[in-house]
Parts: sequence; structure tokens; C-alpha cells
Amino acid sequence: MAAPVSLVRRLEASVGRALVGKPEAVRLAVIGLLARGHLLIEDVPGVGKTTLAAALARSIGAGFQRIQFTSDMLPADLLGVSVWEPGRGEFVFKPGPLFTNVVLADEINRTTPKTQSALLEAMNEAQVSLDHTTHPLPRPFMVLATQNPREYEGTYPLPESQLDRFLLRIRIGYPEQPDEKTILRDAAAAGAPALERVLDVADVLALQDAADRVRAEEPVLDYLLALVTATRRSPLLALGVSPRGSLALLRAARAHALADGRDFLVPDDVKALAVPALAHRVLPRAAAGEGAGGAAAEAVVRAIVQDVPVPR
Repeated sequence: MAAPVSLVRRLEASVGRALVGKPEAVRLAVIGLLARGHLLIEDVPGVGKTTLAAALARSIGAGFQRIQFTSDMLPADLLGVSVWEPGRGEFVFKPGPLFTNVVLADEINRTTPKTQSALLEAMNEAQVSLDHTTHPLPRPFMVLATQNPREYEGTYPLPESQLDRFLLRIRIGYPEQPDEKTILRDAAAAGAPALERVLDVADVLALQDAADRVRAEEPVLDYLLALVTATRRSPLLALGVSPRGSLALLRAARAHALADGRDFLVPDDVKALAVPALAHRVLPRAAAGEGAGGAAAEAVVRAIVQDVPVPR
């Protein structure tokens, strides 16, 4: 296998060809993949959320499913169902669309809490339990879920337990004018060239294993814990970061270090991932609605990152 950093650069370049002008969003999506995590993309429609998920799957030659969440969706529509087959004289499990490598859960907050909760085991354990049988999901397995922060009619806000399963929450944002002009030019020329596979699944699994082996020295762990402890003590937050959040930040920071070509953590790895890894895990005391709460939480976590001293 080539050097991990060269594989990561190759993957980022491929996804960046599809999502023009958004290197930070591409980097965070790749970090989520390397850390075996899931992404929550909170943004307005039409900025490239589907494009990001599809490009990531295509660049690693992985399976991809887009699931449009609606209020009448049932858990079986995601997970699958056991069907009686008379010829075999038994129930046979028919897998649902969740059984793939990269899943785009589009507008996840438009479905009911019952269907949302069907994702919990899949996202946490990479498996699905139905009819007293456990079915493993393909590896790698990643959920990229989207929700619109400004549209609330017919939506069911994600509970804290569901939000906690997402490694990172990111925003893509509108493109800059030159980048949008490139998008328009490509569209006028019958679309950008189709992406080809630049990595295979075995490369991704090897990169995930390499990220797990990134060293974390005591001073960096102390810095990470200082950030987490500050969220629990902040008078601006009603809910701080849980131990699951601490582990998530550590996993994301390790993937960030690997993407930068290092096999050891530095404080900047933790600092760079603190807001996308922690802000959706805290609850501001003065949050007025989901969108306002998200912005307030990010502001509080950003202030904590500025206040907590970085080890020298």
C-alpha cells in the first residue's frame, strides 16, 4: 500500500473534483470515513450534500444508497424485512437500503423518532438485529445524514442520543463566486467528467486501521480532556460532552493527524476538530430552536477552545 498521506490526498482530490471549492468540507468528510464515523450535514438545499456523499462512495469504489426520509417511512423501509418463502419453508431476510457502504440519509429529521431510532444500532455497532438475528453491515459503513436548519414544518428534531452517534457535524455553505462560475461552466459543458475509483475498499480499511494506531501522548490527552471538562462546567451549557464525545474527538483527531502525514497527535489536531466533533453534543441554556441552538453551541465550544491553554 502507498503511504497513507498520499492515499488521503488522492481521495480528497477526487472528491474535490465533484464538490468544487469546498476543501474543508471534503477534508472533514474524509476524516469521518477514516475514523469510522458518521457525518451530519446541516445546510440549506442545493449546496452539494448529495454530491459529497456520492463522490466519496464513487472515489473508493463502494456501494452507495440515497434514502429520502419522509414522515410515513417505517424502520423496515431502512433495515429490510423477513419474507416467507414457501419453496424453502422458512422466512428469508431481504436486506433494506441500509446494507451498503455509504448511505445518504436525506432530510433525516423528516421521519419519525421510531424510524430515526432504527439507525442507532447500525451507526453504533455496524450491524442490524431483526427477528432475533444479527446481520452485519458491509465494511466500511458510513452514514451521511442531512437536515435543513431553517425549515421546521413536518420535522422531528433529532434527540441527543441520535446526535451523539454522529462523529462530526459539518456545513458546506454557498460556493464563492469563482467556484460557482466553474460549476456553471461545467454544467453548460454537459457536466463534469465522471469520477473514477482512486482507492478501493481494502485501502480504506487499511487507512482506518492506520488511524487507530496514531499515538496519543499524555499532554495531548490532557488537553482533550480539559476541553471536554470545560463544556461540562460552562455556565452557558445545560449539557456537556459525554465520554462518547471524548472518544469521538480522539478518533477524529487521530484521522486528522493521519491525513496530515503523521503517526502521532499534536494539540492542533484536537483543536481543529473540537467544534465539528463537540458542538452537536452540547445543549446551550439559552437555545431558542434547533437552528439557534446549533449556532449558539458552536459559539460556546469555539470560545472554550480559545480559552483552554494549549500544552507546549
